[in-house]
Parts: sequence; structure tokens; C-alpha cells
Amino acid sequence: MSEVNAITVDVVSDVVCPWCFIGQKRLDKAVAAAGDVEVHIRWRPFQLDPTIPPQGKDRRDYMLAKFGSDERIREIHARIEPLGEAEGISFAFDAIKVAPNTLDAHRLIRWAGAAGEDVQNRLVRRLFQLNFEEGVNIGDHTVLVEAAREAGMDASVVETLLPSDADVEAVRTEITTASRMGITGVPCFLLEGKYAVMGAQDADTLADAIRQVAAAKARGELEKAD
Repeated sequence: MSEVNAITVDVVSDVVCPWCFIGQKRLDKAVAAAGDVEVHIRWRPFQLDPTIPPQGKDRRDYMLAKFGSDERIREIHARIEPLGEAEGISFAFDAIKVAPNTLDAHRLIRWAGAAGEDVQNRLVRRLFQLNFEEGVNIGDHTVLVEAAREAGMDASVVETLLPSDADVEAVRTEITTASRMGITGVPCFLLEGKYAVMGAQDADTLADAIRQVAAAKARGELEKAD
């Protein structure tokens, strides 16, 4: 592929955001539909709720405090489930017992990025599956180490790093930067660091944006923009 037919998509996301899981699936379809554009994906951190303690919270209590009633929670889940099913996601909301703090998951995603784009993509997909389809606590270090192993990372290194403060501030700084850029909700797809597509847009919309930005890059227009 020529360089002008390659673009980078930074996905600002949180692994406990169901819309981000849907967005990931739609992005996969968009990349497949984008023709000869080579798309490089990087996952960037965002926390829907950084105030959750490291050990997490009981999810039902957390959701009740946030939305007020079981009926309201059921309505929200019922709206999301068919959209997920259309993308091949089997949301198992009732299986999720813990609302985790995702800071450590984002640290792991950052390390996976250093190991390679494919490794990072595999890890993010696995974390979404563990949380939403298997109801596993992705704030648990044992779970994160195993997910790292499955993604092709060196699990022994991850096991050593997780209890430390390694990259805690780096991840928090990235999250702050996203906020300063005006990103208040996720997913957000940043194309070539210049154009933002907000929300879990359908695959056709994403594919069209990818093609347009790739064409602008090929014409040399992105270098002029700031």
C-alpha cells in the first residue's frame, strides 16, 4: 500500500461502555468496506467514571444510584441489546456483577499498543467480551494478566507492572487531553488526528469518513490544515 492510502484512526473509548463495543464492531466493518485504504487503529483511554474505587462497586447498586430504578435500567439494556445483536454481540448485562474502575485496563491497553497494533486490537476486543458477554470483572488483575496472555503479551511482565504505578499518570494525562479536546462522550473516532466522528456511527458513515480523509491526505490537504 502506498503511504497516502494509509490513515490512522485513534479510538477514544472505555471498555465498560457498551456503545464503544458496538462502535468497535462497526469500525471493523468500516475498515473492511473502505476499499484500498490501509487503516491503522490505536486505542486511547477514557473513563466514564474515574471515581469508582480500585476494587470496583456492586454493579446493581451502582446502576440504581445512577438511573434510579430497575425498570429504567431494564429499558436502557433493552435498547442496547438488539443493536449489539445486529453486530454479533451477545450482551449479558445481568451477568455483570462488578462495575470496575478501568484505569488498570487502560494501562494494559497502552502496554499492548507498545507490543503492536494487532496485539492491542486483540486485547481491546477481549476486554469488551470479558466485561459484556462473560460478566467478568476487568478491574481484577488476574483477569487482566490472563487477557494479556491471550492477546500475545508477556503475561509475567504485565503481572509485575500492574501492582505498580507504571503509566498511571500517562493514562490520566491522555484522558485529560481528550477532555481538553472537547471529547465528553465515547466512542470518538479521530481520523489522522484532525477529524472527529462522534458516537457509535454506522459502518457506512465511518467508511465514508475514512475514504474522505484518505483522499484529502492523498491530495496533500491534511498537511496544510492545522
